[in-house]
Amino acid sequence: MKSVSRSKKAGLPPGSLVHVGKRKVGRAKIRVISYSQRQYRETEVGSVEECISLKHPPGVSWINVSGIHNVGMVEALGKHLGLHPLVMEDIVNSEQRPKLEDFADYVFMVLRVPYVDEESGRLKSEQVSIICGSELVVTFLERDTGVFSPIVERLKTEGSRVRNLGADYLAYTLVDVIVDNYFIVMESLEKDMEDLEEKLVTKPDPDVLHSIHTLKRDIISLGRSVWPLREVINSLRKGESSIINKGTEIYLGDVYDHTIRIIEGIETFREMITDMMDVYLSSVSNKMNEIMMVLTIIGTIFIPLTFITGIYGMNFEYMPELKWHLGYPMVLILMLGIGIVMLTYFRKKGWL
Repeated sequence: MKSVSRSKKAGLPPGSLVHVGKRKVGRAKIRVISYSQRQYRETEVGSVEECISLKHPPGVSWINVSGIHNVGMVEALGKHLGLHPLVMEDIVNSEQRPKLEDFADYVFMVLRVPYVDEESGRLKSEQVSIICGSELVVTFLERDTGVFSPIVERLKTEGSRVRNLGADYLAYTLVDVIVDNYFIVMESLEKDMEDLEEKLVTKPDPDVLHSIHTLKRDIISLGRSVWPLREVINSLRKGESSIINKGTEIYLGDVYDHTIRIIEGIETFREMITDMMDVYLSSVSNKMNEIMMVLTIIGTIFIPLTFITGIYGMNFEYMPELKWHLGYPMVLILMLGIGIVMLTYFRKKGWL
C-alpha cells in the first residue's frame, strides 16, 4: 500500500487535512448502527451524504468509518458533526500517540490497536479514533480488521447491557475491546519468549540474538502505546468529562486496572529480555572459554613433547641415543606416555 510522508504537511497551516501513513484499504466504507432497548438497525453506506440522510430511531447511533485515507469523506463527516479542524487533522494522521481531548459536546480519543502480523511475525499497531457524544459514537479505523465484531454481536442481542445504556457505555466497550487486544499480543510475546529461552539453553547462535533484539523492539513499541493509553483511561474514569456518566466510570476503572496489569507485564518482559541477553552473552563466553580450555590443554600436552623433539633435533654428533637402534621407538613411547599421564591428571582435576 502507498505510504504518505509527514514531510507533505510541512509549511501547511494548522487544521490542514493530509493523510499521513499507509493506505491500507482500497475504498473507504461507512457503517451506521442505530439501536435502543428494543430496536437495532445496521446499514452500510457509500457516502457521507447517504449517512447524513439516514433517519435514525431514538437511541444511540454508531458511525464506523474504515479508511482514513479518504480525506474528503473525513472532512465532510467532520463538518456535519461539528468537529474541530485539529481533530479532523489528527484523525487522518495515522501516526498519532494515544491521547484524549475533551470538548464541550464530545470527547475525542486516539488509541492504538496492537496485532502480530502473520507474514512477518512482527508486532504492529493501527490507529483508532473515537468521537463520543451524548447520543453518538463515531469511530475512524485505518481498515476494518474485525476488532469491533464482538461489540456488534452484543448489540444485536436484545436485552444486553450495551443496548440498555448510553453512548458513553458504547465508547467504554470499544476501549475495553482495544485493551483486550493488548492481552492477546502479550500472550503471543510470552510464547515467543519461552521459545527463545529454550533455544538459549540448547543452541545460543547469532539468530537467537537477532530474535532477542527484535522482541525487545516489539516490547518497547508496545510500551509506548500502553503508557499514554493508561492516562487516557484514567482521565475518563476520573469524571473530568460531562459526557461520561458516573455509572460508566466504574467500568472504566476496571479497564484502567487492566492497563496497569499490561504495563506490569511489559516491565516484566523487559527484565526477562535483559536477563536473556545476559544469558546469551554468558553462554557465548562459556563456549569461548571451553574452546580456549581445549586449546590450552592441547598446547600444554605438546609443550614437553616439543621439548623432547627439540633436544633430539639438534643433531650433535656425540649424542649417545642417536646410534641406538631402539632410540626412535623408545622416544615415541616416552612421548605417548607423557601425553597419557598428563591427560589422566587433567581429567582427575576436572579440566576435561
